[in-house]
Amino acid sequence: MNSKRKFSIKPWLISLILVLTLAGCSGQQPSSSTPGKGASVNTETPKTEAPSAQETNAEYPIVIKHAFGETTIDSKPERVATIQWANHDVVLALGVVPVGFSAANYGVQDDSGLLPWTAEKLKEFGVNDPNVFQDTDGLDFEAISDADPDVILAAYSGITQEDYDILSQIAPVVAYPTTPWLTTWREQVLLNATGMGMKAEGEQLIKDTEKLIQEKASEHPQIQGKKVVWVNFSAKDMSKLHIYTPADPRGSFLEELGLVYPESVTKQIADPTSYSMNLSAENADMLNDADILIGYGGEDLYNAVKADPLLGKIPAIKRGSVVFIGDGTPLAASGNPNPLSIAYTIDEYLGLIDGAIRKINE
Repeated sequence: MNSKRKFSIKPWLISLILVLTLAGCSGQQPSSSTPGKGASVNTETPKTEAPSAQETNAEYPIVIKHAFGETTIDSKPERVATIQWANHDVVLALGVVPVGFSAANYGVQDDSGLLPWTAEKLKEFGVNDPNVFQDTDGLDFEAISDADPDVILAAYSGITQEDYDILSQIAPVVAYPTTPWLTTWREQVLLNATGMGMKAEGEQLIKDTEKLIQEKASEHPQIQGKKVVWVNFSAKDMSKLHIYTPADPRGSFLEELGLVYPESVTKQIADPTSYSMNLSAENADMLNDADILIGYGGEDLYNAVKADPLLGKIPAIKRGSVVFIGDGTPLAASGNPNPLSIAYTIDEYLGLIDGAIRKINE
């Protein structure tokens, strides 16, 4: 499908990067790093076509609108590459192995660049040596080009206009809808699946994942309607708090589980599309209505917050109805959910939330 395969792309790619850099063509300036913090290159081409039972008759060309304009897919991609956070998990969930994908830069506890649900799915497909782009310090355009993709999926990412322009010279690019890092897991699935010519399969994957979430949440009826805030504390600076809003995938997933953000927090969100807000410890009483608090950290951080003269007065902190998720763990990485991570961690996550709620009446 990719007409650019007939010539060496490396000298051309270097020239293009230089031209775009000098031209200063980045109309947007979102961060191109993934939202958290390697495997070797496969010498054999992995299977990238979906199982025949899943094939549908997509009509081409497919036109996908996104933050940088429109992308046209002229025919079904045979070689799918993904960049930045978790887009490859959607591809794997749809039964396709990408010809290359970005290393996870957060939650990985070995040097593979793979989160456990990704590794599990690759093992299921018999792929032991995936082509992982080592691009956590910036996109590796040469490696992406060498993967020879027909399409590059970046529905959940922070690519810039300059990144998009360069990537588009390699293959059609599916970018995020409007704002970097705010793509919901449903949008991520639907955009990436459409870019693969598998929109119907993507819609079914969404339904299956929704059913799983509903079934698992129903096993914990006591969490329904409880008030929650995702708030991050820092032991180095107790004067400031950082809150993820319901617009952030972490916040929206909590609501999907049946929890709600208290009005004392939501009424302070000036921009409903903003994924986060900062809060002074002097205004921490905004959190008093929360039944539970969720954030990154461990027991040491919780004890430090509890001992703080201001933060320690927050009711959820006083009674211990908190879920502090170990920073850098797979569960922390799953806070930005996708179908694979949801299925892998939902029991653990709900168990922790359930435990925090039980402390309300102790």
